This record gives sequence, C-alpha cells and structure tokens, in this order.
Amino acid sequence: MVPVSPRRKHACFAMAALLAQPAALAAQAPSPAQKPASTGVPEPVAPAPVELLDPNSPLAPMADLGVAWPDLAVSDPAEAGAAATTGRGAGVVDAAAEQRYRIVLDGLNGVGDARLRPRFDIASALVQGSGSPANVAQIERRAREDEGVLAELLRSYGYYDAEVDARVEADPATRRVVVTLTADPGALYRFADVTLPGLSAAAGKAPALADAYGVTKNQPVDAEKVLAAGDALKTALGRQGFAFGTVAEPEVVINHDTRTATLAIAVNPGVAQRFGMIRVEGSPLFSAKHLGRIARFRPGQPYDAALLEDYRRALIQTGLVSTLKAVPVAGADVGTVDIATTLEPAPPRTIAGTAGYGTGEGISTEVSWTHRNLIAPEGAVTVRGVLGTREQQAGVSLRRNNFKARDRVLTANVTAANINRNAYDARTFQLSGGLERQSNIIWQKTWTWSVGAELLASDERDTIVATGQARRRTFLIAALPGTLGYDGSDDLLNPTRGFRLSGRLSPELSLQSGTFSYARTQMDGSAYLPVTKAVTIAGRTRLGTIVGAERDSIAPSRRFYAGGGASIRGYGYQAVGPVDIDGDPIGGRSLTEFSIEARVRVGDFGIVPFLDAGNLYTSPLPRFTALRFGTGIGARYYTNFGPIRVDVGTPLNRRRGDARVAVYVSLGQAF
Repeated sequence: MVPVSPRRKHACFAMAALLAQPAALAAQAPSPAQKPASTGVPEPVAPAPVELLDPNSPLAPMADLGVAWPDLAVSDPAEAGAAATTGRGAGVVDAAAEQRYRIVLDGLNGVGDARLRPRFDIASALVQGSGSPANVAQIERRAREDEGVLAELLRSYGYYDAEVDARVEADPATRRVVVTLTADPGALYRFADVTLPGLSAAAGKAPALADAYGVTKNQPVDAEKVLAAGDALKTALGRQGFAFGTVAEPEVVINHDTRTATLAIAVNPGVAQRFGMIRVEGSPLFSAKHLGRIARFRPGQPYDAALLEDYRRALIQTGLVSTLKAVPVAGADVGTVDIATTLEPAPPRTIAGTAGYGTGEGISTEVSWTHRNLIAPEGAVTVRGVLGTREQQAGVSLRRNNFKARDRVLTANVTAANINRNAYDARTFQLSGGLERQSNIIWQKTWTWSVGAELLASDERDTIVATGQARRRTFLIAALPGTLGYDGSDDLLNPTRGFRLSGRLSPELSLQSGTFSYARTQMDGSAYLPVTKAVTIAGRTRLGTIVGAERDSIAPSRRFYAGGGASIRGYGYQAVGPVDIDGDPIGGRSLTEFSIEARVRVGDFGIVPFLDAGNLYTSPLPRFTALRFGTGIGARYYTNFGPIRVDVGTPLNRRRGDARVAVYVSLGQAF
C-alpha cells in the first residue's frame, strides 16, 4: 500500500510562511547606521517610499526545507518519498478528490468481547462519516479522532496501557483508501482487592448481597461490569427487603506499576422493611381496594422490589394509564413501606380494524369501537362488526379485567351473526358469559382456565346426506363450556421452545324436534424444538369427539370440521371430511389432525415449509385412517406484536372438487 499523508504538505506551508516572516520584518526595519542620534526629542520620520508589486511578476523561490513536496503525477510512488500523496498519475488515488474508504481494526484478537466492535462503531468518526465521501485530509482527521476512541474503549476493558496507531493508505489493487487502526492493548489490569464497606450492616443477608454484586478479586478491570454490578447490588437490596438501601458510586484506584486496581463501593442497606398500605395520590383512576387486587403483595409481607415492579407493569397493562408513579415511602408503622401510587388516565376509547383472507372463508373485515373503562373499574365495552364475503356479524361485549382478583376476567357477549359456509348456512343469536384466566402478550401464564355458559337460537340450513335434499331447522341450545390449558412455551405468538397442552369440554342440551344432550370434547397439544438459533421445528396434534347424539341430530354449526389455515392447510376452510352428494362438507363427530413445520427466520423475515394431515369421522372416537395430507410453504414478517403469516398450501391426495392451491393470511403462527 502507498502512504497517503497530506498533513505534511499543510505543515510545509505553515513552516515556510513562518520562516519567511522574520526576513520580511528585517527588510522593513532601518539598520543601526541609519538611526539618528538620540536627542531625547522624537524626530519626525519620513514615510518610506511604497513600491507597488507587479501581479504578473514571478514569486521568489522559497527556501529549501529539506522535505520532499508531494508530487501528484509521479509514476513511481517510491520516488516521492514517505510523505508523498499518490495521485491519478500513479493510478491509485487523488488526495484532493473525495474518496470512499474501508476501515480495518488490527490487534484486537482475544481482546474485549462481542460488545467492543459495536461500541466502536457507535462512537467512531470514521464509521459515522463512511456514508459520504471525503478527501484524504478529512479521512485522516477522523482516523486521529478514532485513535483516542479505540484507546478509551480498550481502557474500559482493563487495558490501561493500550496504544493505538492509525494509518491512512491507498490500496493499489482496489484503488480505495484503507484506514487501519492498529492496537497494542498491553497488559490486562486486574482487581487486587474488592471491598463493600457498610455491607456488614445487612447481617445474615450480607453474603447473598455480596454474591449479587459479582465483581471479585482477580477479575479484569471492566468498567461496564463494575457499573452493572452496582445496579445488580441495588436490585438485590430491594429484593432482600431493604427498600431504602443505597449504593455509592464505585471508587477505582489504578496502580500502573503493578498493573492492578482496587475497587471500593460503599453500601448502606438500612433496615429490612415490610409492605404497608397502598396510597392513592392525585386523581383516583382506581380505588385503593382495586389496586390491592392488582398487586401481588399484601400488608405485612416482606418487601420485595420485584413485586413492586410487577405491580407497575400490571397497571400499565390495563391500557388505562398514561403516566404512572409507584414509589416506596415510609409507612405509619416502623419498619413498613407504603406504596404511593399516582396515575394519570390514558384516552379510554379505541377504534380498531382488521382484515384477513382464507380460501373457503373469503375476505373478512372487522371494525370495533372500545371504551376501556365504561363500567369502572376496568370494564371495557366493545361494539364490533364483521363484514365479509361469507360472514356478517354484529355484537356487544363486556370484559372486566382483574375481576375480584388479579388476572381474572369476566366476560359477557351478545352477538347476532349470519354465516354462509359450504357446509351450512346459519343465522344465530347468542348470549354468553364466562369467567376466565387468560394469557396475553405481556403476561403469558403457565396455567389458564375458563368456565362459562351459552344460550343460542340458530336457524340453520344444510342437506339430508342420503338424498341431498335441502332442509332448514331451528335449534335452541344451552351449553356449559370449560377449558384448561398449560403453556410451557417461551412466547405467546412466536414460540421457539417448550410445549402446550389444552383441553375443552362442553356439555350441551339441544332442543329440536325433542330434547337431547351430548358432550363435545377437544384436546390440543403442540411442541417446539430449536434446532439452531434461526430454525425451530414445531409440531401439533388435535383430537376431538362428540358423544351422546348422532351426527345428523347435532346442529351443523356445532359439529367438528377440518381444513383451513388453522387446521389442515392445503385444503379450503372446512373442506376436509365427509361430503354430501353435492360435494359439500357435512362435518363429523370426531376429529384427528397433525401438523409439522420448520420455522426458518432471517432477520425480520422467515420461511416456513409445512406438512399437515388429518380427517373427520362419523364415529364418536377419532381414527387415524384415510388421512388427508396438505403441504406448502409460508412467509413470515416478524413485528413487535407478533409475526404476520401468509401460507400457501396444496393438497397431496386431492379429491375431485378440491382446489389445487389454498392461501391463508393472519396474525401469529399457525399454532
């Protein structure tokens, strides 16, 4: 490579001007022989004659400084000396022209950790300016700034003798400027002693607090780890009940002779506290009683800062709070901590809309209006409407979060719907209510459950299987559905490890040409296995059964169906299973489904090849015969609220009438 160093050129100009200045001053000053004798009285001085300069006259030759001037047109860079700037004549770079450059860091193997380069990139003048071209002088100025940046970073890792040298060179092969920062880290400094004065006041809890601090003798003098250890100690004090404990700034003394350091951080734990009362300050968005339901702590319980943080997050999760302040203050009783809570309400109304498409389901759009605190406290009322090619629906629902206890939800719904499927048409009016414990994006729960009741009147049209003759029947149905679920996965919308199990049981009483009863049962299980950081294998099984009544006696809308984006992909919605003489699905009394897919993620995008299988049966117990298989590939776009899913599938053992391709669009993974 050829050195590019315009700084010497600039220095030559400065030195030449400085050396020429005394000579000029000497030429203007009179010689001693010309000075008149001193008389003590100032003599008038005649102005010196001014000689006008001819602008066309050549400049006098400058003094030789002994430094080679850069020659931008030399053909051999070696001829220009070490200070030469290689120009276009040499076929490399033009120092005065704007250039793009490449940055190389040398000497950092085994130094620091994975955080070092990203931190350098954030602080680097070279990196920040790499998006726009610069001349060689600008590039070199940035390189000198980055010498200090990299040296300071190395010191933060414990390399207090680090030296960094920057070179700006031209690469003849690529005709690009290369900036090389060569680091000599020197010896790694380590702690010779670490003390926590004052920690002994924590008595029996002192060892656990010392372990929480983490920095010990003989560890490298890593600035970030020291600061993180201080934060960890503050957190540990709160977890151990010391609500008002303090941790001073760390004092680090460096000894360059021994290449060691000493660390002291003063701790004042104070007295271990217990929870007192919740105080409501400012405008009362919630009563103290309701806040007590949301909190997971009770008066008299040992103070734990983690429970206070949980309380703050739960208040934010209500969606009703714009600003929140919940801080520990001294309670009325000695050794107690009250929680002073100040809440500012957020706008309570929300308008939302969604749209989706599925083969067999058609296009569907939904619009809803919600007042999240119409029935205080936390009583959200939602008015929603669905307009689609195969479904129209209108309804009003009430949802009361934290009803009588934390994470308990009371729901009530009134819905009128008109549904047009290949299997049936149904006009349904439904009243339902329930009490449940559900997961959400912020609070993913291990165990969930629900109990409820449904009353519905449904006018439904289907066909008689044997003859294909259309018929219309009205059903009055009462149901008591209940669910129980276990979630051992690591994410609600995008799991990558763990498993899930859930079951649903719904005893139902039906009135249609007499009264009869039956029970609908469904079991779901899924598992997620990470193969690599970017690849997850996911599998799902679903089994369902209806016992107590014949299939044709059961309302078509209450039977099992299979096929679609959340079932057996590759087939249309509800298209798998027994069909009538016109080829329309008629549903079944039992259900078997399996799915497996590979979720490959690259950044914010992913591809998901999948294979699904399953079928419906008229028998009350699920079977594993005559399975229908569907396969395909999906695309995922990962957002902060979960992946957006687009799946395209095709049936492997297609029947006459089945579409060759099915498309599904929705939010979240298929399972």
